Amino acid sequence: MEQWKTEIEKYLDEKLVRIIISKSRIKGEKRKIQIRPILLKGALVFQAEDYKQKQVFHQNLSGKEALEKIGEWMQEMQQLELLHQDGRVNMLISKKGKITLKQSKNGCPAPQADLSHNRKKKYILDPQVKVPFLEDLGVQTSEGKIVHSRYDKFKQINRFLEFVEDILPALPKDREVVILDFGCGKSYLTFAMYYYLHELKGYDIRIIGLDLKEDVIRHCNELRTRYGYEKLDFLTGDIADYDGADQVDMVVTLHACDTATDFALDKAIRWNAKVILSVPCCQHELNRQIKNEILEPILKYGLLKERMAALITDGLRAQYLEREGYETQILEFIDMEHTPKNILIRAVKKRHAKEDNNIEASVKRCEAALRVSPTLGRLLDGFATEFANSEKDHPEKEDKEGV
Repeated sequence: MEQWKTEIEKYLDEKLVRIIISKSRIKGEKRKIQIRPILLKGALVFQAEDYKQKQVFHQNLSGKEALEKIGEWMQEMQQLELLHQDGRVNMLISKKGKITLKQSKNGCPAPQADLSHNRKKKYILDPQVKVPFLEDLGVQTSEGKIVHSRYDKFKQINRFLEFVEDILPALPKDREVVILDFGCGKSYLTFAMYYYLHELKGYDIRIIGLDLKEDVIRHCNELRTRYGYEKLDFLTGDIADYDGADQVDMVVTLHACDTATDFALDKAIRWNAKVILSVPCCQHELNRQIKNEILEPILKYGLLKERMAALITDGLRAQYLEREGYETQILEFIDMEHTPKNILIRAVKKRHAKEDNNIEASVKRCEAALRVSPTLGRLLDGFATEFANSEKDHPEKEDKEGV
């Protein structure tokens, strides 16, 4: 065994604090791998989080597997930092493959971390604090305790609020913030968002929840009135036809089925929304369209075709958002064991939309190869044509904005 592997292996136990592997050898690639010990069903394993570009991949590994994976990763990366309660290791690998290994007996002075995979977590909504909407929605008891069978829903609400917390710098604090929630349903997350932003963070916000089910909307409005949430409104309506707002700062669309997500994203882009949070659902459109001779042996299996079409749909949506000036990430919303609808698209406006030939060309190549024509692309191309015609009709506007 190589010497550096022998040194790393000595520290793969419960007293390991973390290992960080960084500095990709691929030019321009943003990547970092973090490894920490956890107890999973009573056994010590090492959880690896691989942050690659804008995605995160998780693996739980035995000590032997972790050592093998570290060896593989170090062929792609240049730097490793190991922090243990009994020592430290720093390793650098040059472009020519020369290894520089530095060790220290000065371990981490911090107390040993809780290794439990299900260790007590600090939630944004304190599970010990009674919140009216959680009780009425069946997540919390009248005594303020989380209902055991609804704990997954409680975790889902908090996970969503973590995403909201991350985008707070993009929201204005000097005026009313307008948020649209398309397909709000029973509005667990809508109420949570209002409570968090207005009651806990002090934002001046107006949230509008939209859904097709009249009885659900009626119930949500009754709850809103009971809580005194004056700037939270629920309306019955369709995403594609909604025109009740001129300016929107943030658009949320959770489990809007199939192309309903595309209409919501199109609306958000037209409003020049600063933030978009979208959890797509039931991506049937491309499943009906996708054809590719090379992939035919795989596409003939319905389940695989369905999953592939869903991933391609969301990947193309993310690329269209990038093209329109949004910094876009594809994130894990909730563990697969709780719901298969676990992908969240988070987009934050960073620049004006501009022609990006690289994105445009790669998207068109992908669509041509798979013989697909996504709704979002067609909606945005139509919007681009409308905008171009508007600029021709009002050249003075173009001059003013160009100053």
